[in-house]
Amino acid sequence: MLLIILTCLGLLVLTTLIHYEVLRGLSLALPQVQIRPRAKLIVVIITAFLAHVVEIALYALAIYCLVRFAGLGTLGDSARFGFDVSLYFSAETYTSLGYGDVVPGGDLRLVAGAEALNGLLLIGWSASYAYIAMERFWNGEH
Repeated sequence: MLLIILTCLGLLVLTTLIHYEVLRGLSLALPQVQIRPRAKLIVVIITAFLAHVVEIALYALAIYCLVRFAGLGTLGDSARFGFDVSLYFSAETYTSLGYGDVVPGGDLRLVAGAEALNGLLLIGWSASYAYIAMERFWNGEH
């Protein structure tokens, strides 16, 4: 259980740092870019999306390792388990979509809960940043 808790905390810190650096980089670079203001918003959305993809992939990698190498839970049908299942489950959990076709078992359930909460926070952060960027660029400040 200690490894699960440390994994959750590590992923929380790592994904927050990634998100912070991506949004910080956008804030520094976009005012200098000579493209239409509306195109800047598209850059914000695509960049935020890519940051979320990286963060989802980190959770997927952690889940894969916890199941495959540490034996700290199960994820769906063990006969079909692979990184692709971890990635699908991670995307589903991070976005709080929750189809329920791949279900975690054991201590891995805590990672799933932490990922859902973390994803909710980071998606909200991206939405807030996109709104601020839209307001800034569409009003012609930059």
